[in-house]
Amino acid sequence: MKEILTNKFLWGPLFVSFTAQLLKFLINLVRQRKVDVRKFVEMGGLPSAHSASVSALTVLVGLSEGFSSPLFGVTAFFSLIVMYDAAGIRRAAGEQAKVINAILEELLSGHPISQNKLRELLGHTPFEVLTGAIMGGFMGWLIWKL
Repeated sequence: MKEILTNKFLWGPLFVSFTAQLLKFLINLVRQRKVDVRKFVEMGGLPSAHSASVSALTVLVGLSEGFSSPLFGVTAFFSLIVMYDAAGIRRAAGEQAKVINAILEELLSGHPISQNKLRELLGHTPFEVLTGAIMGGFMGWLIWKL
């Protein structure tokens, strides 16, 4: 049990993800001047918590196992897939949700069928992904040094 509780490869990326979500909350607080606790768990926004956490994990594995190790290669490839998904597929789904919500609003004005709108903020811009990756890589290195 002690090994799990002291595992940097588990708790480090989780801490980085939590920190990224906290930053999203604080950025939203400054921009909107209101508290929105949903920012702690919502997808999308700056920085990408997904990118930050997988980048931290990749850096930790690289520092532990070596940057030429097979495990680093697997982790780096996994990280690239997660970041591509965040900036590509999930972002596209969010854009489609905006269009569908607009169509439904126009077609059904005065004739509500459903009050539920699709979630529009699902993915990230490339800048949000890059910011998360840089943050995660740096925090992964800091965690390794602790």
